[in-house]
Amino acid sequence: MPENASLNGILGQIELEFVEREATPQPLMKLSIQLHLAGLSLSNTVSILDIFGVDRARSTGHNWVHKADLQPDDSRSPNHVAVDETVIQLNDEQYWLYAAVDPETNDLLHTKLEPTRTKVLAHSFVRELREKHDVDDAVFLIDGATPLKDACTRHGLRFRYEKHGNRNSVERIFREIKRRTSSFSNCFSNAKAETADNWLRSFSFAWNQLI
Repeated sequence: MPENASLNGILGQIELEFVEREATPQPLMKLSIQLHLAGLSLSNTVSILDIFGVDRARSTGHNWVHKADLQPDDSRSPNHVAVDETVIQLNDEQYWLYAAVDPETNDLLHTKLEPTRTKVLAHSFVRELREKHDVDDAVFLIDGATPLKDACTRHGLRFRYEKHGNRNSVERIFREIKRRTSSFSNCFSNAKAETADNWLRSFSFAWNQLI
């Protein structure tokens, strides 16, 4: 997350409908979710709770984030969409992360974690993006990746090659995601791809609120 990110305005948007008999006060649960998604490690997050006299394990904090099921807003209408794919490490395996960003706002529009890189998966990613947002009139900014180029063509979307400029927004986000996902093995012991995919959606929600 950006170093000057404000943490205001998120607590009210975190729903805790999953809570049944949790002894932790809900404001502290929301604060924990917020702090972790803003960049604090799970260890440091539970240390903050300890200040308030609440002793919780790192796994508990992770479960709160996972069960909150935070999602970035839908129904955006960007003029441009920067799309890209990159490899991230999850435990001992490599996965492909697809991401779409509005370069004018730096908002994450959609992410998808896949075990490989194919034209079929790129096509599916763009289809899901179109279902979530009004992007049919947007210009897609790509760096020459063949699967994404093919996906734009198949969906009849306008695109242009761009290495820098407006594409800097998606590269910046990828750097932050890679920094955070490098600790997946520490935060999420034996994490499954589904868990990481859920975390990425939560990360997208927080990123859009904090930029």
